[in-house]
Amino acid sequence: MKGSLTILSFFALGLVIGRYTIINEWLSAVDYSTLSLYLLMFLVGISIGSDTRSLQALKNMTLKILLIPTATIVGTALGVWFVSIFVTKYTLKELMAVGAGYGYYSLSSIIIKNSHSDALGVVALLSNVIREITTLLLAPLMAIYFGKIAPICSGGATSMDTTLPIISRASGKEYAIPSLIHGIILTILVPFIVSLILSI
Repeated sequence: MKGSLTILSFFALGLVIGRYTIINEWLSAVDYSTLSLYLLMFLVGISIGSDTRSLQALKNMTLKILLIPTATIVGTALGVWFVSIFVTKYTLKELMAVGAGYGYYSLSSIIIKNSHSDALGVVALLSNVIREITTLLLAPLMAIYFGKIAPICSGGATSMDTTLPIISRASGKEYAIPSLIHGIILTILVPFIVSLILSI
């Protein structure tokens, strides 16, 4: 829980600094977010490479690994269906398209905006950002109460990058590689599934 509060504190601090200072103009000169992501992935790679359990998990990997993204897709669809009972402003198809972003807010929101409307694009952006932040904050609790796979499914497409470190810490280093593969698969599927839903 302490780690989640630390993450939330840094996020809140970033919001305040970004809103009330000109630091964004200085930071925009260089893509620091991408550089920090590269560093993060490098450190996660070192952590996995130095852990024999992670390497053993990679050797023992089978097609069962595909069950995790399948569970995420099915679970997200069921969750969206449940939410649609209370959110009557949008159709089930529209909400399914939003949910099919699986946390990949930058791409899914653009696809939805271009294929449908600006308003639904904003909904997609916010809901998928919330999915990522929820995973960052609650991954330790998810792993305890819902199992080690739960943070991976919650992270969706982000389980390959931004939420990978917290998933690795909450579920164990041996879950880092399944998390990475899960995120890659969903990242590839997002544009196809979102576009397919909107075209129906």
